[in-house]
Amino acid sequence: MTFRPLHDRVLVRRIDAEEKTAGGLIIPDSAKEKPQEGEVLAAGPGARSENGTLHPLDVKPGDRILFGKWSGTEIRLDGEDLLIMKESDVLGVIEAPASAKKAA
Repeated sequence: MTFRPLHDRVLVRRIDAEEKTAGGLIIPDSAKEKPQEGEVLAAGPGARSENGTLHPLDVKPGDRILFGKWSGTEIRLDGEDLLIMKESDVLGVIEAPASAKKAA
């Protein structure tokens, strides 16, 4: 199934946080917080202003983003838990350093 968000909404898959602490302790599921980092799977065309012009989104599919703890609406699509949120809920895009891009 394909999904296309409307207006200024994005479809996001959460990226799971580490299951161990820096000291090597394993964190149980009941003590974990929901990750606030995700990958954009799909993005809408953008928001329309009052005069009708389309303002494209700053995020695109494939971007790694940070978002607020309680942002978005959780949905289940093809058996996978995803989030739909407005672009305004996105706090920022995580960009890999230039050295990591060359290695990939």
